[in-house]
Amino acid sequence: MPMPTEERVSQLVAELVARRGFDLEGVAIAAAGKDELAPVRVKVTVDADGPADLDAIAELSREMSELLDAAGDFGESAYLLEVTTPGVDRPLTTDRHWRRAQGRKVKLTLRAGAEPVEGKNRFEARAGQLAGNGTVALVLGGKNKPHRVHVPLADIASAVVQVEFSAPGATELELAGGIAAGRPVPGDEPADLTAAGQHSDTPTEGVVE
Repeated sequence: MPMPTEERVSQLVAELVARRGFDLEGVAIAAAGKDELAPVRVKVTVDADGPADLDAIAELSREMSELLDAAGDFGESAYLLEVTTPGVDRPLTTDRHWRRAQGRKVKLTLRAGAEPVEGKNRFEARAGQLAGNGTVALVLGGKNKPHRVHVPLADIASAVVQVEFSAPGATELELAGGIAAGRPVPGDEPADLTAAGQHSDTPTEGVVE
């Protein structure tokens, strides 16, 4: 029996994810191993404004596995469901991503034709607050010479949060508007939260990795 598409799984789980207070960030389906009989891996990435604890992720995984089994799209084929939060180095593609990245160091590339920021089209900055006029505040200069600029979101071609091994300076963090509520302090990153369970025609209870 053919596997359901990532779009189909997204459609199946979207309402449940939203009802539990999360945003659906993506679904990826891939082989879990080289063995043709190995179950496929279904990875569902979710996020939220506040902190997402392991118990909440595990409960969402349990409910999602029951929903997918009830839908029957996998038939009797075994699959491994993973429900996880985004990695630290996630790309910023929507307003909510920028809002949740406030206070984090970001590597940016401007689109072709955009006005350079202090002469550069590629640079690192600390993400600040979004403004209602479609711009985002960026703090340049690091700990030594922190200063704030405002860049239109439309001018940013790509932006990726960077892993940090030390805490930011107090002034640059203040200029950024602080850390987004419920988010970890840069330099003190927790492991990604993941709940996983093995499922088949006789699904077992989800287990937490």
